[in-house]
Amino acid sequence: MSAPAALRFSYGTNGLADHRLDDALRLLADLGYEGVALTLDHQHLDPYAPGLAARLNGIRRALDDTGLDVVIETGARYLLDPYRKHRPTLLSADPAGRALRLDLLRRAVGIGAVLGAGAVHFWSGTPDPDTTRDEAWRRLVDGCAETLGHAEAAGIDLAFEPEPGMLVADLAGYRRLLADLGRPDRFRLTLDLGHCRCLEPWPVAHCVALAADRLAHVQIEDMRRGTHEHLPFGEGEIDFPPVLHALADAGYQGLVSVELPRHSHAGAESARHSIAFLHAAAGRRPRQQTPQKEAVPV
Repeated sequence: MSAPAALRFSYGTNGLADHRLDDALRLLADLGYEGVALTLDHQHLDPYAPGLAARLNGIRRALDDTGLDVVIETGARYLLDPYRKHRPTLLSADPAGRALRLDLLRRAVGIGAVLGAGAVHFWSGTPDPDTTRDEAWRRLVDGCAETLGHAEAAGIDLAFEPEPGMLVADLAGYRRLLADLGRPDRFRLTLDLGHCRCLEPWPVAHCVALAADRLAHVQIEDMRRGTHEHLPFGEGEIDFPPVLHALADAGYQGLVSVELPRHSHAGAESARHSIAFLHAAAGRRPRQQTPQKEAVPV
């Protein structure tokens, strides 16, 4: 039997918004992280700013110098609309709005290809008030299919994230979307472990087992049942050793990215505390678990 995979921890730049990107990359490398989840946004890497090609060359050199791997995140709050958080989306009723989101995803795929990213991460969004769920679903499938074409041409994986409160909120929703797209290999999954604790019907470690065949990216933070709030490690309810061991036992080789987007005010300390916590938790043997009833796969 082969040994479990060694996990590779990374940190999201949406939790280091008060740092220059070059400083953030050096900080993460110095702390022992092996990767970075890079959010396309105005303060670090604006995909609409002039001189993008030169900026990407500089970031590519910085990644090479620090040895950090990268995934590309597209969840910036106000990049596309300064008045409405996370808008427009692939579900928006306005065709121009949907086109704007599609253009961002196309740019993200191109940026990911230049930077050698492991994946490009995105989510569904929420429907407009007058949009039916069937209409929203058709728009989502169409938008994912178009983005998938760009990803396949660029040779990069998409990593779709179920997000609490959005049209696709859970693993079952992801599996339905995957099936409607024809199960393309490059349409993979971002599993947020906090979200599993928040709303999935199974223990977090079992969610890892259910999702292992599709994983391209993992996000990690603490969380409490029923409350979608990203918490520093130790402030929520997740028992992390069995979760990290489940990832390792599954042979997961991608990045495990800390996501604390509301902690930039203490970004350096949060990154320091997080890596120490994760290394300690990964090194601990899980406690004996009470056997769980067999779950129905999604």
